[in-house]
Amino acid sequence: MNRQAALKRLARKVVACRLCPRLVEYRERVAREKRRAYLDWEYWGKPVPGFGDPDAKLLIVGLAPAAHGGNRTGRVFTGDRSGDFLFAALYEAGFASQPTSVSREDGLQLIDSYITATARCAPPDNKPLPSEILNCRGYMEREIRILEPKAVLALGRIAWDAYLEVLKQRALITSRTPYRFGHGAEIQLPPPAPRLFGVYHPSQQNTQTGKVTPAMYAEVLRRIRKFLGD
Repeated sequence: MNRQAALKRLARKVVACRLCPRLVEYRERVAREKRRAYLDWEYWGKPVPGFGDPDAKLLIVGLAPAAHGGNRTGRVFTGDRSGDFLFAALYEAGFASQPTSVSREDGLQLIDSYITATARCAPPDNKPLPSEILNCRGYMEREIRILEPKAVLALGRIAWDAYLEVLKQRALITSRTPYRFGHGAEIQLPPPAPRLFGVYHPSQQNTQTGKVTPAMYAEVLRRIRKFLGD
């Protein structure tokens, strides 16, 4: 399989998606009204596809694009404070070519990693509905089939649960087995499922209160590196 070509085809499907009327209305309204600091930007205002190395061993699963981050720039975790924290950590761990992510044209490349999201459109209050997450599930499942990662890093409980739901739909796990989320959680799932790691989401609420620190992310990323054999 040509992974790069398959991911590009999938990205086109994601960008064209209009399955969730609430999210379509919100993302497009935000793109029209804009934030004062970004009045000179042409907002993306569409679903945001995954991004990264087509030969990635690590799949990173986030929540959803930020209204004035990914929904503005068109790339996951790009142009917001969560992305500032995440990419600094990925750079220090050798998974990114630079510690910042400000636009699709900034030269950033992911190394042996790929970032996707549970929901592809910016949701009001950063809270996608269960039905909206369900509408996006097929995109994540397709990415997993294309990439065949060895490890998955879930950024927050919602991403953790969404990934496990994909495995349930593929009959790789059952609902009877609890896989508890927590920062630093590490689960060896039944093969051929990748090993699952969890961290708290790099939201401003978490990073500015000290619930998440760079050292906490660095420790988990070191374990992932060790598991991948790098």
